[in-house]
Amino acid sequence: MDRDYVKIATGYAKEVAAGKIPACKWVRLACKRHLDDLKRGKGFEYRFDFGAAEAACQFIELMPHTKGSWAARGERLVMQPWQVFMTCSVFGWVSKVDGFRRFRQAMLLVPRKNGKSAWAAAIGLYMLTADGEHGAEIFSGATNEKQAYEVFRPAKIMAQRNPEFREFYGIEVNAKSIFSAEDGGRFEPVIGKPGDGASPSCAIIDEYHEHDTDALLETMATGMGARDQSLLLVITTAGSNIAGPCYAMMQEARRMLEGIIDDDGLFALLYGLDADDDWTTPAALKKANPNFGVSVGEKFLLTEQQRAINNARHVSAFKTKHLNEWVNAKEAFFNVQRWIESAVEGLKLSDFDKQPCRIGLDLASKVDVAAMEITFRLDRCDCAKAKELIEAGYQYARFGRYYLPDATVEKGENEHYQAWHRDGLITPTDGEMIDYTVIRDDLLEYRDRFQVEEIDFDPHQARMMVSELQAQGLPCVEVLPTMNNFSEPMKEMDALIRERAIAHDGDPVFTWMLSNVVTKANHRDQVYPRKERDENKIDGPVAHIMALGRWMTADEPVPVSPWDNPNFSLVGA
Repeated sequence: MDRDYVKIATGYAKEVAAGKIPACKWVRLACKRHLDDLKRGKGFEYRFDFGAAEAACQFIELMPHTKGSWAARGERLVMQPWQVFMTCSVFGWVSKVDGFRRFRQAMLLVPRKNGKSAWAAAIGLYMLTADGEHGAEIFSGATNEKQAYEVFRPAKIMAQRNPEFREFYGIEVNAKSIFSAEDGGRFEPVIGKPGDGASPSCAIIDEYHEHDTDALLETMATGMGARDQSLLLVITTAGSNIAGPCYAMMQEARRMLEGIIDDDGLFALLYGLDADDDWTTPAALKKANPNFGVSVGEKFLLTEQQRAINNARHVSAFKTKHLNEWVNAKEAFFNVQRWIESAVEGLKLSDFDKQPCRIGLDLASKVDVAAMEITFRLDRCDCAKAKELIEAGYQYARFGRYYLPDATVEKGENEHYQAWHRDGLITPTDGEMIDYTVIRDDLLEYRDRFQVEEIDFDPHQARMMVSELQAQGLPCVEVLPTMNNFSEPMKEMDALIRERAIAHDGDPVFTWMLSNVVTKANHRDQVYPRKERDENKIDGPVAHIMALGRWMTADEPVPVSPWDNPNFSLVGA
């Protein structure tokens, strides 16, 4: 019976977005993105091609099952609504200009036994034969032979058990390749990097969490340059290596879904739990496992869950394999979505000329980012913009400046810095290290432009410049990087963000940094801003916390010493 795949995909997205199908934040955002894009007008550069989406889905469901009772009965694949949604999304969105696919990269993060390998195998066969790419090269890549065959083996079995498919497309099935005699296309497993001259039209990276580096993925991506609409498909469960490339890719995908960064060429469907979900409940199993009760049995998952509840030694493995939780990962401390919502359109630093401010300065690195945060407490300002913002419920306004060496900006892996430089959002300085004289000159300009009450600085790397600033009449206050100094301001900043009480101009650099801040409370419930990876910069939020902390103490009375009282006496005390 024919199925209306686009209707199924759209229905799934709508039910997830409406909360009718339980799904985590990241799946909800992926569905919302799809629905929002469908409503976008003529200015949007992509359109949804119903025919292309339907064709991919129809092809996949012509492939036979390769394992279990379905295979024993000779049944064909029947995609679940979530699989239809991902297939339609990846293959349905195309450019209005040339008709090529919008999404060149797709990431599926889903727990084990949810049918990702069989689905990806069918995708590989589609890309080999029905995608319109002459001499297609499909690679199933992994770090070892066993993993490389997890996708290639079912693809091989599908082709072997489908003589009509082989005859129609002229397919030959060999021990280590599926070959198209018609145009020389091939589907092969790859361990490590493909050979010289490889030009993948589709690369399927299985269990990417097991990769220590991004060498395989980058080699595949680089080789795709000659293809008009290549597809890099990453399918994986969570893992424990939060310093690895898979976790980094997932974080980038999350930022894309939240709107922190733009990446119209990336599709991501990331299953798991939300931070406040109780992992010990049956509801958690259904939420994290989209094939719950289909390819992954309810009884099996409940048994594994109870095993973990009964024995703490099994908790980490259970959460990773069956709930898609990165066992060593921390949640972002601040509510990034609330931060994005609190942006004020048209807000400018010039709105606060001549107003009192405090400037936080984090110069922790000479070779990477230095950050300056100009923070205004609105009840201390006497200007029209401050009054307007107070009426709207804001308490503070902040603006950021970010400085990096040219050499750092130009590194190949720092495309985000390069984009921000083009948009005028960061200030590169000449050379391999930050030129602090550029920062000093900006501060001297702000001295004349605003009422700078103080510059709050971390003493690391800053002492020489601070001495120069003090000689120029700028008041500087040292803020040591300790939990005692940072905990309360950090908690206050969190509360202000949740209340949407900090006005900002939508600065994407700060938003990115904010999403990188993690923490772990000590036994006194004190917190301190930290990052999980060195490339996850947090300098802007650190500088803002320093300035905010000093503003918080601005109204505190100066302690009176008993020695100042001429009548004070210790006699009889």
